[in-house]
Amino acid sequence: MTAPAFPPAPDLVKPKRALLSVSDKTGLVEAARALAAAGVELVSTGGTKAAIAAGGLPVKDVSEITGFPEMMDGRVKTLHPVVHGGLLGVRNADSHAAAMAEHGIGPIDILYCNLYPFEATVAAGADFETSVENIDIGGPAMIRSSAKNHGFVAVCVDPEGMAEVVAALAADGGTTLALRKRLAARAYARTAAYDAAISAWFAGQLSDTYPERKTLAGTLAQTMRYGENPHQTAAFYRTSDPRPGVARARQLQGKELSYNNIADTDAAYELVAEFADRPAVAIIKHANPCGVAVGATLSEAYARALQCDPVSAFGGVIAVSQKLDVETARQITELFTEVVIAPDADEDAIALFAARRNLRLLLAGSLPDPLAGGEVFRSVAGGFLVQSRDTARIGPADLKIVTKRQPTPTEIADMLFAFTVAKHVKSNAIVYARNGQTAGIGAGQMNRRDSARIAALRAAEAAEAAGLPQSLAEGSACASEAFFPFADGLLQAVEAGATAVIQPGGSIRDADVIAAADEAGITMAFTGVRVFRH
Repeated sequence: MTAPAFPPAPDLVKPKRALLSVSDKTGLVEAARALAAAGVELVSTGGTKAAIAAGGLPVKDVSEITGFPEMMDGRVKTLHPVVHGGLLGVRNADSHAAAMAEHGIGPIDILYCNLYPFEATVAAGADFETSVENIDIGGPAMIRSSAKNHGFVAVCVDPEGMAEVVAALAADGGTTLALRKRLAARAYARTAAYDAAISAWFAGQLSDTYPERKTLAGTLAQTMRYGENPHQTAAFYRTSDPRPGVARARQLQGKELSYNNIADTDAAYELVAEFADRPAVAIIKHANPCGVAVGATLSEAYARALQCDPVSAFGGVIAVSQKLDVETARQITELFTEVVIAPDADEDAIALFAARRNLRLLLAGSLPDPLAGGEVFRSVAGGFLVQSRDTARIGPADLKIVTKRQPTPTEIADMLFAFTVAKHVKSNAIVYARNGQTAGIGAGQMNRRDSARIAALRAAEAAEAAGLPQSLAEGSACASEAFFPFADGLLQAVEAGATAVIQPGGSIRDADVIAAADEAGITMAFTGVRVFRH
């Protein structure tokens, strides 16, 4: 559509009328009082009008200007030409001014509307009919009308926007074009996010996992000094997903999290949540675990996790599965650590960390559920990938023992522990583990044999650092998150000291790998489940 030749919009608009229709009435009366004090006529609807009137302020019902009552259980009240004409009319365009005069349409210079609480209604578990009734129609329509006509109308979709308008009235006697443009951009972002939430919910109701159109929406939580590298810009957005983790955690101290801090903290907390039934610690460096362990206490679990790779742990992120106690906190302070995330922390631990100003402490309230569904996203040039969250969980009954030698109960426990950790290691991944402790981790290599070698090297170095006579991998279980395409990777694990191997199986050379395991006298289990992490 070709744009009409309208005159330029004025820089300053001195408002004469405001329409207020809000679900969240936080600060409503105070804002209305400030508008009234500036000589702005107040028009409102339903409960919003009642709240303003209860504050002792003069306010007109919208029906007084439309000549139509609210009807159809509130579904129709602002969907009227007098309302939308008042919002959309270009005041300095002769044809618009004539139409407004002919039809008795008065201009509306400020709109304050924050929509029915659809997202909160769905999050509270409302039924289908209740959720539908909380889909706002008139609100988004008015917001979009106002935002389109930002040359004359200031549109507010939250208390912060309303506060900006009130401040502008106090300072300048009106709203500037620059302010109205900013508010319009914020308004369109809000209606887009609102529609995205409705679309996602409706698709879920229809069990349409991957609808024809998919929209992501988030709320800005933080702009960052830089991204992965100092020459990259970055920001952090929160979605409506209530999953416990870094996005929902309360930060008690330390400077703002960086882009890399957030990525590593998320990886650490998701991993440690796999062991929610016992004291567990995961230490993450550059998105990969460098040490994971369980123990009788959190303090013991931390010491065992650190033993695996104390060199890489320097400057890492630590996640714990239980309330952080002061003894574990004291151990953590002996090593430079970027972030610690826990479900909670006792007061003594919080006080101890307070002296370490550069250490960020995050309390998430609870652990995420590793078995809960959800979606994960990754951007690519020109699009994005979506997949379901990896909720694979392998138990003893899922194991198919393919070797002559059967595993001992201890080896089964070690295999399951190692495979669970391997699920959180970048592919190709090899994890050696023994007695609930990672012994060596090899991550992100182009072939599985090299990952096995690196993991063995880490296990040997850790033993040497601890003054132990043999590698931590001696007598361990070795987990591979995908099948061994050749026997060489498995033989590397045997050379490192592993006595048990767990892998998905499924290679065309499975028979060769099984024969190599039998010849070496080790036991091996197939899971039938691959847990790649690219």
